[in-house]
Amino acid sequence: MIEFSLRADHPSNTKADAVAVAVHEGQKLSWAAQELDKSSKGALAAALKTASFAGRCGSVLPLFNLPGVAATRVLVFGAGVDAALAAKDARATGKAVAAAAVELTLSEVTIFPLAEGAVDSMQQIVMGVSDATYRYDETKGVSAKPKPSLKRVRFGMPDDTAKAAAAALKVSVATVHGMEFTKYLGNLPANFCTPTRLGEEAKKLVKSHGLKVTVMDRKAIEKLGMGSFLSVTNGSEQPPRFIVFEYAGGKKNEAPTVFVGKGVTFDTGGISIKPAAEMDHMKWDMSGAGTVFGVMKAVAELKPKQNIVGLVVACENHINGKATKPGDVFTSMSGQTIEVLNTDAEGRLILCDALTYAERFKPRAVIDIATLTGACVVALGSHNAGIFSNNDALADSIIASGKKMNDRFWRMPLEEDYQEALSSNFADMANVAGREGGAITAACFLWRFAKKYNWAHLDIAGVAYKGSGKEKGATARPVAALVDYVMAGEK
Repeated sequence: MIEFSLRADHPSNTKADAVAVAVHEGQKLSWAAQELDKSSKGALAAALKTASFAGRCGSVLPLFNLPGVAATRVLVFGAGVDAALAAKDARATGKAVAAAAVELTLSEVTIFPLAEGAVDSMQQIVMGVSDATYRYDETKGVSAKPKPSLKRVRFGMPDDTAKAAAAALKVSVATVHGMEFTKYLGNLPANFCTPTRLGEEAKKLVKSHGLKVTVMDRKAIEKLGMGSFLSVTNGSEQPPRFIVFEYAGGKKNEAPTVFVGKGVTFDTGGISIKPAAEMDHMKWDMSGAGTVFGVMKAVAELKPKQNIVGLVVACENHINGKATKPGDVFTSMSGQTIEVLNTDAEGRLILCDALTYAERFKPRAVIDIATLTGACVVALGSHNAGIFSNNDALADSIIASGKKMNDRFWRMPLEEDYQEALSSNFADMANVAGREGGAITAACFLWRFAKKYNWAHLDIAGVAYKGSGKEKGATARPVAALVDYVMAGEK
């Protein structure tokens, strides 16, 4: 894991394997690059000209042994046109600089962000460094690669940002720790990441991070009356788990924020079975649960003066002779009955009981996170997650944090008009409606169980993982946005 810190050295006097400084398009030098150019008597600018360095975001030019510069190497990174790097560009910058450092087998690099927006860009650069250096090795055998050489990243910040930079770096590092944990859990194959394994990982956080954790087995879940949740587990040999995290940083009776995560560790679709193509993606159907794990780990490191609860409903959706059949009716913890018309719409069936359980905390807000619908992917693609909410202020706060952290959301409608489509002749409701507005009717189903508090539903089906290519794997979205949302409550 990378060590991040601040340092106050002048760019020219920084002794490190490398210093990284920004150059804008048109070879316009940033403040730190100007200092290096002065110390090297114009050698930096001359090298840029010789290399025809364009200064585009994501580009890096390594320079060696510049005269008058203490560092062995200088990594010039492109900063585009604007005086301040946008969040997306800053993250790409961090990724590019770290990748260049790894390619050069460097162990340490000091990065000098732009003077304008330095603190915000630093936060994104930290995440970009994590993107470049994260490795999944748990189930690799002979193909496992050596860990990246890069061990330390330091930031040389403008003097007037010192206090803000220190606070922001602490949040950024904790966020990255949470994100990497979320990626780790998500990338585990389903024969490793079972509901039982999630329960074990939760218990580890008791010792390492001081969280209070309760892991409930089937008997305890049955005692709670979570018939809807248990209906999804009928066809699986893997026992379910209901996990409750509690962080008490606020006053004893202060209303907590509750995060609820969908933890379907593998989803065959049940009797309403999925097509074979890309079914391996269904190991990521626990990404909502992984998000809660990541957020709770970051919260425990940051220790905000708030009360935070995390609820994880974990199970497999599988097929055997006991599996739930289309048309079966079950009673939820709320007492409402549900006709299961499609066993592949299982996420809402486990979440609804957790949303009812959340009532006992008398919460300030409840936020559920789930890879819930393919319909949301069709609507929004892989850039924005969907957000549905019964409270404008809550939705606006989450959206603002998402925009700041380049972890974006798009608000979708939540209206009573859509509820009629969930009507059933045989139960209080059906678990699916027609194809039209599928993400909306799924949210409306959950809404029926979230009437007693401020609530937001995040459909992350399109953003939680990348399903192909060199970057195939969990993205850890929306951990960054939710940690920022929590910490914004400290201000």
